[in-house]
Amino acid sequence: MASLSTPQQQAGVLSFYDAPEKGPMLNAKIFLIAVSVFAVIIIMLDHFISAA
Repeated sequence: MASLSTPQQQAGVLSFYDAPEKGPMLNAKIFLIAVSVFAVIIIMLDHFISAA
């Protein structure tokens, strides 16, 4: 019996998630905190530069 394939499998989307991991693992919490801190710094710099 042939297996059914979905459009995602045909496009290679699922193979992306099955790819072997090469490189450092990054915790999602650390990433979200870093992005949030970076956004706050950018907003503060924009506020201080536009106020001058």
